[in-house]
Amino acid sequence: MYFDDIPELADLHSGRSLIRVPDEQNVPFTSRVRALVDTAEFQRLNEISQLGLVSKIYPGARHTRFEHALGVYHNALRYLQQLAKDQRFRKIIDPHSAETLIAASLLHDLGHWPFCHPIEDLGIKGLIPHEAHAARYLSPETEMSQVLREQWGIDPSEVLEILVPKNNEPRLKLLRSILSGPIDVDKMDYLDRDSLHCGVPYGRNFDRQRLIQSLILNEKGDGLAITAKGKTAAELMVFARYVMFSEVYWHHAVRSATGMFARAFYELHDQIDIQKLFGSTDAEMISVLRSTAASTEVEPLLESLFGFQRNLYKLAAEFSHDQESKVYTLIAGRPYDQVATISNQLVEVINRKHQLSMTSLELLIDAPPPHREVEFAIDVYFAKKNEYRPLRQVSPVIDALATTQFDDWVKRVRVFVAPKWRDLLESVNLEELLLETIESPEIKE
Repeated sequence: MYFDDIPELADLHSGRSLIRVPDEQNVPFTSRVRALVDTAEFQRLNEISQLGLVSKIYPGARHTRFEHALGVYHNALRYLQQLAKDQRFRKIIDPHSAETLIAASLLHDLGHWPFCHPIEDLGIKGLIPHEAHAARYLSPETEMSQVLREQWGIDPSEVLEILVPKNNEPRLKLLRSILSGPIDVDKMDYLDRDSLHCGVPYGRNFDRQRLIQSLILNEKGDGLAITAKGKTAAELMVFARYVMFSEVYWHHAVRSATGMFARAFYELHDQIDIQKLFGSTDAEMISVLRSTAASTEVEPLLESLFGFQRNLYKLAAEFSHDQESKVYTLIAGRPYDQVATISNQLVEVINRKHQLSMTSLELLIDAPPPHREVEFAIDVYFAKKNEYRPLRQVSPVIDALATTQFDDWVKRVRVFVAPKWRDLLESVNLEELLLETIESPEIKE
């Protein structure tokens, strides 16, 4: 085969040297993969959880980005094995490019810091994306860079070019579509792995093998497509993603914990060295945040999450797109600082109108962030007609669930309150007060 000289592909089914990860995955573990995994930069991922605060609701969700990275790397090998059968792919992707993709798949989460996604959603000024943050661990003096150069024959800048796009030549766009696209090695792993560890079936109910076997190049040769045989598997993957967002990632209690953490970090970020903190582990970040919050109004938020007594905020109101809610339309997609301001103003309105003494951090608004999930845009190749057609044109499932509507249907605007206030707020019309708050001069300005 075209890539036979690549050790990891040669070992994909040999069983000569492997590491096992759930669920019964035999991942090739060559000496040069081991060298990357053994670096301090990679070992750090063993102390960063994949799902962060999800484990407060799904206790089994304690898997790490280390485990996920091995799964993504394994998928990259399976993708390359399939795509090597495509003559057009072999003309574009030489063995060195394939090896660079293998390394990039293993290192794709290198720039992640603890609780990365809720922190990124805060839109803090000067915060670089986690993908770009990977450059910190691929700088010339790091052990990882040395391993890439000496054992892989790869310049670290080649890996960064896949992780942080700068050049849009077709070869690089194709490699990136494998790592970060509609049907990529990352989604293929996290849907299955997150579902497994959360103890739910939703992310595992699609035919991964059938989907991989259907992979081909798109018409332009700069991205992936699937054959018609993979259409049903792709539909099931889309549905799996939809349900995982609905039932796990945006579960109301998960979002309560996420909202509590986000507001605490937002209140504290000016008092901490963010760049230093982003090189830490989960435990180190939690320790710094709890220490900084001690004896302040932020302390109850963090102690309710990370102290010995779990005490999540309760859902007081929910507004969604399907309800045609005006509150949803006016709040969803706003920058976090505006959502925090609305939350603070709402507390003042409630206290004034209902003679309460709620503090500004005892009520939190959680809303969809400005960025939207990646649209599931992939073409299907029909061999008999020799034509490519967008999947959404040939599938009602994709048209309904995988376009920009995805965010509107799975994400909600929610109001959470400290447990002691939930019963008192049951008789309060939060929708009416929220609309009044949003229309107030303080917010409009």
